[in-house]
Amino acid sequence: MDLRKLKTLIDLVADSNISELEINEGEDHRVRIVKNAPVTVAPSTTQFYQAPATQVVSAPAAAPAPAAAPAAPELSGHVVTAPMVGTFYRAPNPTAPAFVEVGTSVKEGQTLCIVEAMKLMNEIEADKSGVIKQILVENGEPVEYGQPLFVIA
Repeated sequence: MDLRKLKTLIDLVADSNISELEINEGEDHRVRIVKNAPVTVAPSTTQFYQAPATQVVSAPAAAPAPAAAPAAPELSGHVVTAPMVGTFYRAPNPTAPAFVEVGTSVKEGQTLCIVEAMKLMNEIEADKSGVIKQILVENGEPVEYGQPLFVIA
């Protein structure tokens, strides 16, 4: 089938109220164009069960509650965050030295690390000049969007 004819058919479906068009030209040429194919979602089969009620006759003395986990340390300084989800790398390749270490003086625009996303290596640059105070992610770890990577003082 000619590409111009195919393009015309696609435009016809896009500009009309029809949701599907199928054309057969001989045994070898078949075209089916579907607009806004419905998305089907399987119904949930989650079931909830209620545990049978029990009665406590005598209870031992309550143990002291465990101490609350310490809160995440407050990050003081300029925090460089991950601009995307991916894998964090401190160096351009496994045998090369890291781009930066704690105590390294960096300038705005200098490469700090690489975040690999979908087989693309994305260099993450410093958006502020200063000294690397903390590196918050280990080499090869996955990172989430907005996750703190470095602290620049």
